[in-house]
Parts: sequence; structure tokens; C-alpha cells
Amino acid sequence: MSTFAGAEDFKHDKQARIGVMLVNLGTPDDTSVSAVRRYLDEFLSDPRVVEFPRFLWWLVMHLFILRFRPRKVARAYKTVWRQDGSPLLVYSQAQADALQIELDGHFPERYKVSLAMRYGKPAIRNVMEEFRQQHCRYLLVIPMFPQYSATTTASVFDEVTRILKSWRMLPQLRIPMHYHDRSSYIEALAMSIEASWQKDGRGQQLLMSFHGLPQRYHRAGDPYYCECMKTARLLADRLGLEDDAWQTVFQSRFGREPWLQPYLNKTLSMLPASGVLSVDVVCPGFAADCLETLEEVAEHNRDVFLNAGGERYQYISALNAQSGHIEMLVDIVENETRNWMAGLERYNSPEQMDVRQRRAVKLGAEE
Repeated sequence: MSTFAGAEDFKHDKQARIGVMLVNLGTPDDTSVSAVRRYLDEFLSDPRVVEFPRFLWWLVMHLFILRFRPRKVARAYKTVWRQDGSPLLVYSQAQADALQIELDGHFPERYKVSLAMRYGKPAIRNVMEEFRQQHCRYLLVIPMFPQYSATTTASVFDEVTRILKSWRMLPQLRIPMHYHDRSSYIEALAMSIEASWQKDGRGQQLLMSFHGLPQRYHRAGDPYYCECMKTARLLADRLGLEDDAWQTVFQSRFGREPWLQPYLNKTLSMLPASGVLSVDVVCPGFAADCLETLEEVAEHNRDVFLNAGGERYQYISALNAQSGHIEMLVDIVENETRNWMAGLERYNSPEQMDVRQRRAVKLGAEE
């Protein structure tokens, strides 16, 4: 019996499509401690996320982290959970839905857009199986992490290619590794910030805060820090900011070892003493708002700044399903799949479908 996924009686005259899979990090199914524990177990078990001797890390996880941290994280999720579910899932699904509408408007019946999460649901494996069943001969996987890191983008690559090892027919595959300096991405960020300033006013400084990484990852060759710095510089240039009007900072460090600096919370605690009493904070490394942006950045760090003497703290939301963000995704899809379209048209032409159908009939008769 074959170990490779295929069809019982494959129809060779089926219409082919291009599958587009947007992949974000993941989220628990709900705010219960058990759901959070399952999610953290899957997330922290990925060797791409935590580079540490596996047996020692397994002991740390199961004797300490998974015994105590899920309860704290579950409480945090309850503060941001929406009536319709996890913020990350809701905003990410809205992105996929909007992208499908835009692509259908330009290329009817050519693309199938689906959302997947690296950890949790909807699982990459299940989404890819749907693509396989729908005869997607081409697969574009877009990790929704603008800046490449081995902890995020590379982990998506690992999972996608691991699943493909069990497929009988492999699709044409492309995985853009980053879009940190893409002009349409910088423009979408700038438009979002300018809209916030127009609506809510502008602070003395704009802090561009990115998720942190251990410094040793950077020393080992991970380009994440460099790409964050380039995104920040391009965004500052697009906004016309003077050097003293913005900073790049990093949040969410975990453990005792040094992470990328300067740290967001320490920066916020020192700014009021230097005369900066109002700030705007944006997170250009997040395609969609989630627990980290809504609870840690928007709420916890607001308290840090105000308790230190600050007077105004404004979190500028992630791009989510804003029109500029969807236009950027369309730009990526069109650029990455342009060469596929001609092959798709030939494969789906009536002449080619008829040839394949006649060959299948002939082969069946011979058997």
C-alpha cells in the first residue's frame, strides 16, 4: 500500500488552480488554561523557536513552564479575546477573505486563498490537504512575518516541506522569505500611521517596536535584526521624520539571556525624564493584532510609560485588513505567480483537458 497521499481515482481532466496560503503564528482555541497549555506545548516544542538542548528544554518546559505559565497567559488572553474569537485569528481570516475577493476581481477562478496557523488551528497540514483535493498544482505560501527569522519564516518552511514529503504529486512551490523593504509594505505602514496622527494627534516620538530575539541568534547569522532596522529606516524616511523623532525598540524578551536591544519597556520608563511626555508606538513586524500587541504593547507598556511620568501613550494598530495591506498582498501574489499563469492557462485549456481525458479513457480500457 502506498505511503504517498493521492486520490483513489484521480480525474486528470480537473481544472487546476493556484493555492495561496497565508500563514501566521497561531493562537489557542479558547481562553481556557488547557487550550493555552496545548498551544504553548506545540509552540515551545519547535526547535526553531527555542534553540536549546532538547532533553534539557523538555524538562524545563514540563516541570516549570507548562505547569505555571498557561494560567497567566490564559488570563491575558481573556482581556483581549473578542466575541468572535481570537484577535489574531479574526484579523488574519479577514485578510484572507479580502485577498480572495481582490484576486477574484482580477483573475476569476484562478486562485484559492486560505489561512493557516503554524501552531494551532487552522493547521497547515489541513489547509494543504484542501489544496491538494482541489487540484492546486501551484502553491504560494506567504509567511505573514515581514522580517525573516529562523524562528518564524524558517519554521513555516520546515512544516510545509515536511508535509510535502508525503505527497505523490508535488505542486510548484514558492515561499517569499520576507517583505521587510517592499515599497507597498512601507507605504501601507506609513498610510496607517498618518491616518492615526490625523485622527488622534501625534506624539513627540514614534517608537517602532519589534518582537525580540536572543542576541545569540543574531550573532549566529539570523538577519532579523538587520531587516527590522531597515524597515524602521525606510518607514522613517517615508514619513519624513527627523532622527530625534523616532526610535527602534524590541519587546517580549523571555528568560535571563540578553535579547535584542533597546528594550521597549526600559525605553518607555526613561523617556519622561528626558522630556518626552507623549509617544506613539507601532509594531511593524506584526501583520495582525494579537495578544502581544493588544495586551503587552497597547496596555502593559502604556502603564509603564504613564507610571514613569508620561502623559500620552498611543498604540497604532497593526495593518490587519486595511486596504493598503491587502493591496500589498495582491502585489506579492501577482509578482510571485506571474510566470505560473501561462502554465495554468495551458493546463486548463479545453484542448489539453481533452487530451488528458482521452489518455485516461484509453489507459482504463487497456487495463
